[in-house]
Amino acid sequence: MSFTDRLVLWLHVAFVIFAIGPVALAISSTPRYLRRRDLPVLRYLARITVVFSFASLGVLVMGLIAAQQHKDFSKPWLTASMTLYVVALVLLVLVVRDQRKAIRALETAGTAAAAPVPAAPAAGAGPVPGADPGTVLTEDSAAGDAAVPGPPRRVPAAAVASVERGRIAMMGGVVNLIWLVILVLMIWNS
Repeated sequence: MSFTDRLVLWLHVAFVIFAIGPVALAISSTPRYLRRRDLPVLRYLARITVVFSFASLGVLVMGLIAAQQHKDFSKPWLTASMTLYVVALVLLVLVVRDQRKAIRALETAGTAAAAPVPAAPAAGAGPVPGADPGTVLTEDSAAGDAAVPGPPRRVPAAAVASVERGRIAMMGGVVNLIWLVILVLMIWNS
């Protein structure tokens, strides 16, 4: 193995450790901080996810260079690994989108809860007079999921970003599982 081959392999491994590791940690930690409604930490985790997702492209680039040096492009496991990596990147884009939506929802819920309490609440999001300060009004009816006109329903502000929290947890787990499969393919076939 030449010096160039070793350098490319070391760069490939370094990108895996220093780019994919932080992304995996950030997307795995996001649901916990969404539950806590910790906006500064959530903004930081979203920034980490974006920056290190771009940095993780170095893994793909160094892998392609290493495959070209060894003329391994005809190997099915390499094609499967590259395909899985592209799927993981697409899922990361969706995770970033959901992180931003959750942050906006929590900011909106925080603004609505901090707004002055009107004498008679109007339909729409806003604080609930005489209720827990963490409760906001929604335009949904009290009848449940049906869109029947009626009085606004009380929803805890912590539940505002619960859909995004679930999607981030699910897609983050799938992304981490994809990276584990790619790692197994690389070790098994090298």
